[in-house]
Amino acid sequence: MDGRPANDQSPWMPFESRRRARDEKREAVLRTAVQLFLEQGYHRATLNEVAERLNITKPALYNYFRSKDEILFECWALGQEQVDEFIAVINRSGQNGLGKLRALVRAYAGTMATDFGASLVRFDPRDLKPHNAQTVRDAKRSIDRTFRRYIAEGIADKSIKPCDPKLAAFAIAGSLNWIGHWYQRGGPLTPDAIADEFAVRLTEGLAAPSIKKSVVKAPTATKKK
Repeated sequence: MDGRPANDQSPWMPFESRRRARDEKREAVLRTAVQLFLEQGYHRATLNEVAERLNITKPALYNYFRSKDEILFECWALGQEQVDEFIAVINRSGQNGLGKLRALVRAYAGTMATDFGASLVRFDPRDLKPHNAQTVRDAKRSIDRTFRRYIAEGIADKSIKPCDPKLAAFAIAGSLNWIGHWYQRGGPLTPDAIADEFAVRLTEGLAAPSIKKSVVKAPTATKKK
């Protein structure tokens, strides 16, 4: 017996609570940083400004991240996580090629209207360490292959008219990526409205005549702003 009352609590947080608190603080740093990077540009924004917005010291940031480019990569990774999640859902949906393509367009458009989604297209991989830059380039190629695959599936199942999947994928992805550049929060169009409109407009020219237009809802996946 150490003489302490039985209801005394340890001054130390349980491991899971400490880890959860640390994760929440890391995410707060990332949310603040990505907003600042998008507002001012990666090179103009400073870690001092990130720290000031969080009301902490700059050295405190290094408890969570080793460098500014590591923060940039983690912002990109959170956006890519959203993409990976909804592609996995679409792959399991059992829809025809056109249905998958429309679901992908809608989900991707919605993601581009979030801060972490915009980080997929607003920042230059050359600002990252070589191995992280390669990860980003590989992920971009994977997204492109997914667009092409859904289009090719649609051609095969006759839900999409014959076309060049590569060119069609470039045209669609190019339009979607620009959402990350021009979308402004608080504007007249909500992310859902933009996503619905793009899902139809970017696929109606590809749809086979026998396939009616339909707007699909975004697949269920965790979205982070």
